[in-house]
Amino acid sequence: MAKITFLGAGSTVFVKNIMGDSFLTPALQDAEIALYDIDGERLKESEMVVNHLNTNINQGRAKISAYLGEEHRKKALQNADFVINAVQIGGYEPSTVIDFEIPKKYGLQQTIGDTLGIGGIFRALRTIPVILDFARDMEEVCPDTWFLNYVNPMAMITGAVLQATSIQTVGLCHSVQICVRDLLKNLEMTDINEQNLKWKIAGINHMAWLLEIAHEKNDLYPEIKKRAAALLERGRKSKENKPWDMVRLQMMLYFGYYITESSEHNAEYTPYWIKNAFPELIEEYGIPLDEYPRRCIWQIEQWKEQSKKLVSNPLIEHEKSIEYGPRIMEAILTGKTLEIGGNVLNHGLIPNLPQKAVVELPCLVNKKGVHGCYVGDLPEQCAALNRSNINVQLLTVEAALRGRRESIYHAAMVDPHTSSELTLDKIRKLCDDLIEAHGSMLPAYK
Repeated sequence: MAKITFLGAGSTVFVKNIMGDSFLTPALQDAEIALYDIDGERLKESEMVVNHLNTNINQGRAKISAYLGEEHRKKALQNADFVINAVQIGGYEPSTVIDFEIPKKYGLQQTIGDTLGIGGIFRALRTIPVILDFARDMEEVCPDTWFLNYVNPMAMITGAVLQATSIQTVGLCHSVQICVRDLLKNLEMTDINEQNLKWKIAGINHMAWLLEIAHEKNDLYPEIKKRAAALLERGRKSKENKPWDMVRLQMMLYFGYYITESSEHNAEYTPYWIKNAFPELIEEYGIPLDEYPRRCIWQIEQWKEQSKKLVSNPLIEHEKSIEYGPRIMEAILTGKTLEIGGNVLNHGLIPNLPQKAVVELPCLVNKKGVHGCYVGDLPEQCAALNRSNINVQLLTVEAALRGRRESIYHAAMVDPHTSSELTLDKIRKLCDDLIEAHGSMLPAYK
């Protein structure tokens, strides 16, 4: 019987998907489930949902326990075979508000701020110490566990765990899974039979590249680029009803390959889009500034209604989702071979990216765990854009692991978006203001 520990179990919708999928997976149906959170109300809600699912779709075969607060974390982790990580440190208030409002005072605008940029840097700095506490507990009470990380900034957190601990870790993101489907849907190419599609994706999290896409051995890129150019032309002329994904489509036409993550994300990963000197780009490409705070507010409001449908519904059912987590656990337990898109240390898998980088690429999963597959060199322009993001990731991890304030400055100074808008002096002062505003949410830096 496997033991699965869920850290951040107050994320009820995500818990439903992971646990629901697990209960529909024979190798996991008799698992011991440990739900852990520091928010008692949200933990109780998730426990109710998981118990209902266990009864309704699993004949009550799983054993479910809930653990509240840091003092019970080791007990939740004790002898775990798999640990799912879905925590958000600092929440919408105060942390996300700080990440967005203080940079605005310097004229620095963001869309999502959870992966790169000044928001991504500080999200990592407050999250990595907590995750390393988890990992050190795991080294003590479940050293052979697999840590399945779903938390952003994905590359920084996964990299910190892999650099600083002995815990086996893979980072998991949905963007690879939905990349091709969403691209073809946006370009009205949905008549293509997905069963006969083949593609290859590799790079880094949120900036992995669709290197190949073919249907019955026919390269689809010429038709994709033709349709993208026409869609962009219409979109730039339109004042309203902007087509979805304009930034990403334009990046594909300029750099040759489609990127896995959304336009609102990628607008802040490069220096080309969110610029005070060219404000017309925001309207022309439909770039949604302050998108993540809006989503947070919407989700908080939505949960008031959604919780009634989930938590108070003893008849709740579940259909299998696209989540990798339960499929990975099944493959490791049974030896069934699985291919996923995962985030792992590079170690030569993509030779023209830094060795210490966390890369996102095809991985094989079997009884021995998760294994990154060799990809080879990326097209040089793609690798160059990846390296511009990796620079920030490595310096942020260095700041977190060594407690170096200077590394925080350096990470922000080489960040593509931040450095394109602010002087070195302003970047340094912005970092100081953010450190002060976060207060006890951050450790002390030397």
